[in-house]
Amino acid sequence: MNTKHEREYKMIGLNIAYYRKLNGLSQMQLAEASGISRTHMSNIEAPNMPTSISLETLMDIADVLQIPVKDLLTFKT
Repeated sequence: MNTKHEREYKMIGLNIAYYRKLNGLSQMQLAEASGISRTHMSNIEAPNMPTSISLETLMDIADVLQIPVKDLLTFKT
């Protein structure tokens, strides 16, 4: 992916991984509950492989994690 938002995609993926682990969920469990494949979930979370994510999927993931979407978009540096 060659995009000016590569850093943001990485940070979103790291935030998803953080909240997923905080909720005690595996990638497979979060993927199934969000309606995506485990492979796509893995790609989203992989910091070395920035992957775009639709707004719909982002909202579905936040719903499963029971957090506001803004928490996935807040980057702590």
